[in-house]
Amino acid sequence: MKRIDIFFGIIKIPLDFIMTILGFFAAFQLRILTEKLDGFAKPIDYSVIPSSKEYFIFSATAATALVIIFAIGRMYSLKSTTKISQEAKKVIAYGIVWTMAIITYFFFTRTFPFSRLAILYSWVLAILFIIGGRTIINGIERTLLNYGFGQNRILLIGNNKISKQLFRLLKKDKNYKIIGLIGKKKNKRNFLKRLGPIEKLESIIQKHQIDEVIQTKSSTSKQTDEQILEICDLHHISYRFVPDLIGLRTTNIINETIGTIPIITLKPTPLDGWGKVIKRILDIIGAFIGLIILSPIFLITAIAIKIDSKGPVFFTKLDNGDPVKRVGKKGKLFKFYKFRSMHPNSHNLRYTELAKNNIRTDGPLVKIKNDPRVTRVGKFIRKYNIDEFPQLWNVLIGDMSLVGPRPHLPEEVEKYQKNHRFVLTIKPGITGLAQVSGRSDLKFDDEVKLDRFYIENWSVWNDIKIIFKTILHFFKGYEE
Repeated sequence: MKRIDIFFGIIKIPLDFIMTILGFFAAFQLRILTEKLDGFAKPIDYSVIPSSKEYFIFSATAATALVIIFAIGRMYSLKSTTKISQEAKKVIAYGIVWTMAIITYFFFTRTFPFSRLAILYSWVLAILFIIGGRTIINGIERTLLNYGFGQNRILLIGNNKISKQLFRLLKKDKNYKIIGLIGKKKNKRNFLKRLGPIEKLESIIQKHQIDEVIQTKSSTSKQTDEQILEICDLHHISYRFVPDLIGLRTTNIINETIGTIPIITLKPTPLDGWGKVIKRILDIIGAFIGLIILSPIFLITAIAIKIDSKGPVFFTKLDNGDPVKRVGKKGKLFKFYKFRSMHPNSHNLRYTELAKNNIRTDGPLVKIKNDPRVTRVGKFIRKYNIDEFPQLWNVLIGDMSLVGPRPHLPEEVEKYQKNHRFVLTIKPGITGLAQVSGRSDLKFDDEVKLDRFYIENWSVWNDIKIIFKTILHFFKGYEE
C-alpha cells in the first residue's frame, strides 16, 4: 500500500476528533447566542453551566466515542475509494448512533446536559464539520490523483471477459491506472494492451512499475499460481484474484490462522459481532419510539376494526384455534402479531375454494386476487401497512427486526427450495429491501435475490434508507 493512501486514511482520525470538539464549542456559542433571541429558546440556568475545562473534557470524551463508532463502522479504511456523497451518508448514519449513545449515557447516569438544545446543535455542527473536513481531504486526494499521485498501477492476468469487465470499471476510477494485461493472444483486437505471456511476469512488473496484480484467469496450474504469488511477494506488490465460486457467493470473509495454517472463514452476513449488537440496539430504540408515536393510530384502528366486523382486534389465532406463527431466524417459529384485516375463520380458504384465484404461482407464496375475505377496514389498513404495526412488539421482544426479509408461514417455508432458505440466516423484518423495491409485484426468486443482497451487504445506512422509503410508501399507500 502506498504511503499516500496510509496518510489520507490515518489523518481522518485526528481530523474527525478535532472537528467534533470544534462542533461542540461552536454549539456552545450558538446556544449562548440564541438565548438573546426572545422566544426562541428557554433561558440558560447559569448555575449549572459547565466550566471551559469540564466542557472540553466532555467534548473530548464524546469525540473519542464517535471515533470508536466510526472505527467499528469501517470509516477509516486506508484505501480510500469512497465518493464524498457516500461518505457523508455514512457520517450521518453513524452520527445518529453516536447521538443515541450520548442520550443513553445521560439516561443511565441520571444527569442532564446544561441545555438539550446545545446537544442538538452539537450533533448538527459536529456532523457538518466532519463532512466539511472530509470533503477537503477528499478534494486534495482527488486533485493529487488527477496529476497521477497515488494511483495504483494495475496489471491484469487473463485475457477474458472478466478482465474486460474489470477494465471498463477500473478505468473510470481515478485511483487506478490499468497498464496492460498478461494472457494469450486472440484473433480479435485486444481491449487492452497485451504486455506478454505469463512467463515474463517478473520482467513486466519491473519494467512497468506495477503496484497491483489482479488475476482473472483461474485455469492456470497450481505451480503457475504459486510462482505468481512468489513474484508478487518478492516485489512487495498487492495480489488479488477473482474467485471461481466461493468468493462469488459472499463478500464477507475473515482471515485467520490455526497454528501456521492460514484459514479463510466465510460469513454469510456482516450481521455478526458488533453488527448484530448495533442492529439490535437500533431495533429496540426504533420499536420503542414507534410504539409510542403510533399509539393513537393503534387505538383508532382497534376501534374501527371492532365497529366494522365481528371478531378480535388482532389476528393471533388460526381457524382451528392454534396461535398464528411465522418462521424466524434459523427456522425458529414465533408468535406473530398483526391487526385483523379479514373476516374471522377465513384463513384456510386460501388453500381450498379460493386457491384458484391465487396470482402468485411463481413460488410458495399465496396472494388471492380480489380477496373476498378482506373487510372494508382491512382493505384500508393493508393499503397503508397499518396492519403490520403490531409487529413492533415482535421487534421489541427480539423475534423480529425493523428491517429484514419478510416472515413467511410455516407451510410456505416448507415449499422453499434449498437456495431460498438462505433468507432464514437473520431475523425477519417488518419491512425490507424487497418490500421497498416492488412488494408483491416481484417474482419470488427476485424477492429472494434482493433479500440475499441485503443480508450479505447489511449496513446501518442501508437500514436507515429502507426505513425512510417505507415511511414514504406509508403515506403514498400500496395498491393491492
